[in-house]
Amino acid sequence: MPPSSVSSTDSTKSATGGVQSLERAFDLLERMADAGGEVGLSELSASSGLPLPTIHRLMRTLVVCGYVRQQANRRYALGPRLIRLGESASRLLGTWARPYLARLVEETGETANMALLDGDEIVYVAQVPSKHSMRMFTEVGRRVLPHSTGVGKALLANTPDNEVRALLARTGMPAATEKTITTPDGFLAALADVRRLGYAIDDNEQEIGVRCLAVSVPDSPTAAAISISGPAGRVTESATDKIVPVLQQVAAELSEALASQNPA
Repeated sequence: MPPSSVSSTDSTKSATGGVQSLERAFDLLERMADAGGEVGLSELSASSGLPLPTIHRLMRTLVVCGYVRQQANRRYALGPRLIRLGESASRLLGTWARPYLARLVEETGETANMALLDGDEIVYVAQVPSKHSMRMFTEVGRRVLPHSTGVGKALLANTPDNEVRALLARTGMPAATEKTITTPDGFLAALADVRRLGYAIDDNEQEIGVRCLAVSVPDSPTAAAISISGPAGRVTESATDKIVPVLQQVAAELSEALASQNPA
């Protein structure tokens, strides 16, 4: 049998009882994602505190496995094999969320959604429709820009202003309706409102006649938000006062459920 390619250092147990090399490799992948998906070894060393030889060894393994690719400029980028894992994880996250979305529908009467921030876009990963004959429908898997959605505001509310501005510069801010926010300053003001109020509103900004209320899922393993959407005639100011506490409670319970999927 050929000798193992994993050194004794790589197989050392970490302080948490896990395999240190695995913890380090996943930490590097997350740091790459935080940096926009492409980094150099020196950047990873500076942010992680790991020595360059250790990072080089881990990255070489990730490249061989297809989870990282080395660019022509010798920088490293997240690899295509991660897409399959991400898509499968998103489907599972939507499956876990459905009972909580169903509760939202029962208690609010409106369509309930769950969405994630994927790169610069919002992707809907789960939905439970309202029982009303007039109801909202968003196809699972649909991608939209953050600036015109309640879930987009909820997901970006605690992102530093400079990062929000950079995202908006990349995506642009096209108007879906005459009420869509189309300036970075206007969007940042809306995010300040989200932080102050504890929830986000899409008031006819994505589609005329539709209002949406959204909150983030606290401490979610990936940035996630849940929302309800319905006709503006039903999702009124008075209805908002009743719906928001339900949204916040369900988000807290969903957060606990997701945390229990990853026991220490």
